[in-house]
Amino acid sequence: MQPSNPHILKLGQFLSELDSFDAIIDVRSPAEFSLDHIPGAVNYPVLSNDERVTMGTLYKQESPFAAKKLGAALVSRNIASHLENHLLEMPREWRPLIYCWRGGERSGAFTHILNRIGLKAKQLEGGYQGFRRTVIDGLEFAASQFSFQVICGMTGSGKTRVLQEIGSLGAQILDLEGLAVHRGSVLGNEPNEDQPSQKGFETALWNALRSLAPARPVYVESESKKVGGLHVPDALMEKIRNGACIELRSSPETRVSWLIRDYHHFLTDTDNFKRKLALLTAHYGKVQIAKWNEAIDAGNFPELVEGLLVKHYDPSYQSSIVRNFPQYKIENFVQLENDSDEAFTKAAKAIVTKLGS
Repeated sequence: MQPSNPHILKLGQFLSELDSFDAIIDVRSPAEFSLDHIPGAVNYPVLSNDERVTMGTLYKQESPFAAKKLGAALVSRNIASHLENHLLEMPREWRPLIYCWRGGERSGAFTHILNRIGLKAKQLEGGYQGFRRTVIDGLEFAASQFSFQVICGMTGSGKTRVLQEIGSLGAQILDLEGLAVHRGSVLGNEPNEDQPSQKGFETALWNALRSLAPARPVYVESESKKVGGLHVPDALMEKIRNGACIELRSSPETRVSWLIRDYHHFLTDTDNFKRKLALLTAHYGKVQIAKWNEAIDAGNFPELVEGLLVKHYDPSYQSSIVRNFPQYKIENFVQLENDSDEAFTKAAKAIVTKLGS
């Protein structure tokens, strides 16, 4: 029997040992890293984006042997650069976890060199693909183990802010919009920040849930199956939609005031505001879009926001909430008095008192 490699971290040990490493090093290309990676990982690629393409082309068009020869030269050069630029000051006790796509030659080469130096590096068995299986299995487990308390409410009622306040009270929360980097509507893109990839979103969900206790409820906002361009995993979404519901209610005046504060970037970037509203042309026609654009040009934002709520957002909410959240009850609500900090804190305390933590 071939002895096991002491520098390999078995995938079955990954969850129990993940937080014990001093660093997590992803040696895949920057393009691979940007799509998704283990939370907290740094990217020290042993092949650049262009080098990886060159290697693949050489492998197919000439031979695996030719590709391996060039790959050895490139990988050696890049590992040397990372040693010089990032790792020379690391003490002997420094313990990194290293991974590549499948836990093969790229991470194996880096791990071998660090261990020959005397550092305590480990290579993740199965690499990113093994980690990806862990994420998928973890989300399935979470859907079966966690219970959710759902905060419902019309657009502008302040659900996200109240959710954050609930978290500050010590209750467990899952901020789907924060993880998706999107506020969940046609105007929901965060300024100057792209959404993660679908895999990156699922990794963020998995990472958030693994820090929570299944024995305690988790507060979450009512959401559609998609948050921007991202899809909440079906099993998790079904469990959320069957959670206990409470509605956060706000007056029209409070909602308008809060939305103008919360979406203040549209007040200065009015061209972007118009581009977003143009996406609703098929629903409301060019005449209505032109009226909304006129309100933007006139700086009449309170009237515009109220019009969007009445015509677009509120009907959509009313038609979907009962259909998608079977435990929603119209009489189970908390009133947000206004959009002050004190009012949000008071509403959060009232929700936790009603539903428990």
